Amino acid sequence: MPVTGGTERTTTVIIGTGLSGLAVGAELRRRGVDAIVVDGLDILGAGQPANTTSLQRCDAADSDSLRERNEILRHLRNYAASHQMDVRNTTRAVQLTMVGGVARSPGTADASSVQPRAGQWEVHTPNGILLADHIVLTRCAHSQLRRMLSDFGITVGRNLVAAMRTIGIYLVGVGDLITPSPKEVLRQAKTVGQAISSKVHPEGGPDLVAGSLAV
Repeated sequence: MPVTGGTERTTTVIIGTGLSGLAVGAELRRRGVDAIVVDGLDILGAGQPANTTSLQRCDAADSDSLRERNEILRHLRNYAASHQMDVRNTTRAVQLTMVGGVARSPGTADASSVQPRAGQWEVHTPNGILLADHIVLTRCAHSQLRRMLSDFGITVGRNLVAAMRTIGIYLVGVGDLITPSPKEVLRQAKTVGQAISSKVHPEGGPDLVAGSLAV
């Protein structure tokens, strides 16, 4: 799908406007970290550069606690509206590119040797390119994520989450064999929010914006 717009800079791009995406978006908003939340993932064809990967839709099944999930989602949507979160429901991420490749120690290819770079990710959308330091993925299978890292030329060990974080990619609401519960999603969102905030504000961030994710 062709890109028609220009390039926009932000600190974090969150891919997924469902429960997981809104939860981490709200957490980052509370911590004073710029973020743009875009809609799910499309499938692209092959033949891309080595530092580019197709983003495939992988929707998780509904949780058994659907009522709880819907209540939390309603709360998060209200929070997003009242705190002016940048949520772009009609903008879809179609491609993720690592800018300038990766910096790693000589003779190594595993994720632990990769050094993160500022502005290292481009999220391509039909409306333009979003340039970000951090990416948050939701609703993706672990097998897909491993293939994605392989496309970037990075070998992954047992700890997929740690491997992703070394290159500035975070996972929220992403389960291996089961879908995380709504409360687990909120826990993951808080953990990721703290991790990204600590990198953006290493000397201590601003006071948290009023508002709570508790329901």
